[in-house]
Amino acid sequence: MIFFEISTLEKQQEERMSDNPNQLLAKMLPEEKRAVGVVALIAMIRMFGLFALLPVLSVYAAGLADATPMLIGIAVGGYGLTQAILQIPLGTLSDRFGRIPVILGGLAIFAAGSILAAQSDSIYGVITGRLLQGAGAVSATLTALLADATREEVRTRTMAVFGIGIGLSFLIALVVGPLIAAATSVRSLFWLAAALAGVAALLLVALPRGIQQPERRGVTRFSAAFRPDLLRLDAYVFVLHTLLTASFVALPFLMQNELQMVMTSHWKIYVAALLVSLVGTIPLIVADERRGKRWTLTVAILLLVAGELLLALGGYTPTMVLIALAIFFAGFNFLEAGLPARLSIAAAGEIRGASFGVFSSSQFLGAFAGGLLGGRFLSGGDPGTVFLACALLGGLWLLLHQSSGIRDNGGENAGNRTGN
Repeated sequence: MIFFEISTLEKQQEERMSDNPNQLLAKMLPEEKRAVGVVALIAMIRMFGLFALLPVLSVYAAGLADATPMLIGIAVGGYGLTQAILQIPLGTLSDRFGRIPVILGGLAIFAAGSILAAQSDSIYGVITGRLLQGAGAVSATLTALLADATREEVRTRTMAVFGIGIGLSFLIALVVGPLIAAATSVRSLFWLAAALAGVAALLLVALPRGIQQPERRGVTRFSAAFRPDLLRLDAYVFVLHTLLTASFVALPFLMQNELQMVMTSHWKIYVAALLVSLVGTIPLIVADERRGKRWTLTVAILLLVAGELLLALGGYTPTMVLIALAIFFAGFNFLEAGLPARLSIAAAGEIRGASFGVFSSSQFLGAFAGGLLGGRFLSGGDPGTVFLACALLGGLWLLLHQSSGIRDNGGENAGNRTGN
């Protein structure tokens, strides 16, 4: 059902912007720019600690005591399980007690998990550390803080900057992570993640003064965070991160075994692919500025499926892998920015923290599911099987999206109405 609804709020927002095109040109205020910069930097630093492990962790985990393909997958995506469980309660707590205390507590727990994983010699110890890393679940709170600090008419650009910042963190991590791991060890990446959590906490003092959370009007109906239009976006981000994590369970083995590339060279393909992907990502973001355009989502999902199919069937050469990843990242980077932007418009202010909690829980539960999916299909030893499974999942997503009945102009079919 969630694929067959669209937010009435989203439709009204597009109509307002159509009536007043000058709103598209609204500039960020100095306080908004500062808030966006600080929050994006905190998210970048925090996520770097996770991203830097993606290209090396599965190979590292394979050498630990008691490792199996399934346990390797859980080590890669396990943080997503505790993230998924705790995003909603922590997001809700931030609505009631404030964003900053929740962010500080989450960063402390993340640092503790990083230290535990750094000191572990078995696959089970690393999994436990990853689960504890995930318990520092502040993504929803950070996104809600960003929404609190900005006006609605600049929200898409705000979330785009936020998403681009995380994308830049992803880019840097893919370069630096393998280099650090090769020069020292993968354990160093866990220690680095712990140290960066402390740096992120210190950056909170740079936020502009006077950011106000939306006033609570009586008792908030938490069920409002589970409206069908919001759940559709939650489902989309779940599948998106399932595909990403499953792919990164298999990619390091593809690079090492099929392409015969040493770990310190993997970053070259990742960076080239991310740079080339901007050719597709930037036009999609520009086209989506007015929000609610279904065709941009369709194109992005198609890019994900095409990238996975090329990885599965296109032949294992560096050039083909680069092209496949560039296509995949073009769709992924757009959706990573576009989905939370849609949610920030559709979610009422007083339940914004809770709504982003559900959204982030879905995102990280997708990361955990991706680890399981990647571990399951990697058990036969062929990375291509993982990519094919991801392509099939993406194809199902595309079919459900296309059958949703949502017109390209963001309107609704007669009889389709979303309740509050």
